[in-house]
Amino acid sequence: MSNPAANTDIWSIGRLIDWTRAHFDSKGVEDARLCAELLLAHAMGCQKIHLYARFHEEPTDDQKMRFRELVRAAAQHEPIAYLIGEREFYSLAFHVTRDTLIPRPETELIVEHALEKMKHTEADSFDVLDVGTGSGCIAITIARREPRANVVATDISEAALDVARRNAERHNVTDRVAMEACDLFALSNAHRPTEGFDIIVSNPPYVGERERASLPANVRDYEPATALFAGESGLDCYRRMAEGAYDAMKPGGVLLLEIGETQGQAVQDLFVAAGLEFVAAHRDLFGAERMLEFKRTS
Repeated sequence: MSNPAANTDIWSIGRLIDWTRAHFDSKGVEDARLCAELLLAHAMGCQKIHLYARFHEEPTDDQKMRFRELVRAAAQHEPIAYLIGEREFYSLAFHVTRDTLIPRPETELIVEHALEKMKHTEADSFDVLDVGTGSGCIAITIARREPRANVVATDISEAALDVARRNAERHNVTDRVAMEACDLFALSNAHRPTEGFDIIVSNPPYVGERERASLPANVRDYEPATALFAGESGLDCYRRMAEGAYDAMKPGGVLLLEIGETQGQAVQDLFVAAGLEFVAAHRDLFGAERMLEFKRTS
């Protein structure tokens, strides 16, 4: 799209997508064609699927101008989710901003196993805590899929909680998802069940500072550092969580914890030493350990 105005050919939807895909490929943008389609649909104010029947149409000048700005930012590795303000998680659409991590498929493991636990448990209700909720994707998805779940979602970032509140409203679960700004398990009494939580879920910061330089630019330069990094080895947040998890859980309660794929044994040792029973390590679709499950037995 160097200068479409100088070209007598029509810059149709199809041509714009083809040019942008090649441009993104040259810049090392992953999923180049999908990114081009998402950005053009956003610029045109329509759903991506609607582009396919309109490949020979030409967007308006204003739409092409908006698209050029989006393409320029994406070529500099600004995440597509931030540019369009949305990301899908567990088949639900979530608002995202630079104040929140972008939801990722591996985090869906937590939701799957939390829902499975509740599905096979006879109870009128479940008290669930989501520590470090960010966009609220875990907490809100659990509440949407399991009507017996009452979720408390916490984060140290008020800006992130504002995004989570917006998502809770979007998915009509504000009556069963409470938000609180606090550090880890430092909940107010108003949100702390007397006997503790049935299920605690968390995708905490776990990237080591020594890995910062090796992260992709779209992660390192744009996603919130406080939600990514946890000390030199990435274990600092787990150490702090291990100190308070036992008291936050009711007897028989479950903790589901996302981890970096090489951190399994180190994180397991921390929580077992704090009095929890290790239950299982769960793997993602690529075979990597991405979630640990613990239980409070007494």
